[in-house]
Amino acid sequence: MSSPLDFSGRAALITGGSRGIGRGIAEAFLAAGAAVAVCGRKEPDELPSTGGKSAIFVSADVRDAEQVEKMVTEVVEQLGRLDVLVNNAGGAPFAEAATASPRFSEKVLQLNLTAAIHCAQQANRVMQGQDSGGSIINIASVSGVRPSPGTAVYGAAKAGLINLTGTLAIEWAPKVRVNAISAGLIRTEQAHLHYGDEEGIGRVAETVPLKRLGTPEDIAGACLYFASPLASYVSGANLVLHGGGETPAFLSAASVNRGE
Repeated sequence: MSSPLDFSGRAALITGGSRGIGRGIAEAFLAAGAAVAVCGRKEPDELPSTGGKSAIFVSADVRDAEQVEKMVTEVVEQLGRLDVLVNNAGGAPFAEAATASPRFSEKVLQLNLTAAIHCAQQANRVMQGQDSGGSIINIASVSGVRPSPGTAVYGAAKAGLINLTGTLAIEWAPKVRVNAISAGLIRTEQAHLHYGDEEGIGRVAETVPLKRLGTPEDIAGACLYFASPLASYVSGANLVLHGGGETPAFLSAASVNRGE
């Protein structure tokens, strides 16, 4: 009896899959037996690989609908099918909402919401024609379900992505399942840009109930589940993957006797 997490004979496309969370997701699908494609505007020096298998690279700016259509067509031509799309490309630098330029806000929205719509539409086009359908997984953020000071537009885009997930799950059923993962604080090679040096990263980790930042592998495991037969009745879900959340500030600020 084969494992439900065996993706042999299946193909996955991970946007922004050459580094960080996306790379972890790509390597997890490769390890599970899938053929994997990653995309980006520039081919990385080293593609995701594991066990002697490597992902293929397809050049595309996912904010451009025409480039996305060509990308998905090329992926299907090279891999023969498309079973899984992970909309991972995204991110935004810190910017105060009062002074962020209109162009900045538009770019953040395009990368974190519009691009996911373009990719999902093209993946759905392919998946609806396959007997086995397919699975679309949107990588959202806890910024989409709580205030996001310093990244207001990013948080609004991720909130939109979560809402989009539920809507597409209804419109594209029963052939295509659509789910989201709202990632919390994840440690990648760029963690220092957000949290500072190792001491700063350690202090941030202490605010998480599980006392650590998440890893790309944590997100990848959830993606494998959503794309597998184990989740065959799961669609329209938003998995909040954040290590228990953030300890409320009032607990450390309040002066009450907790029996300590």
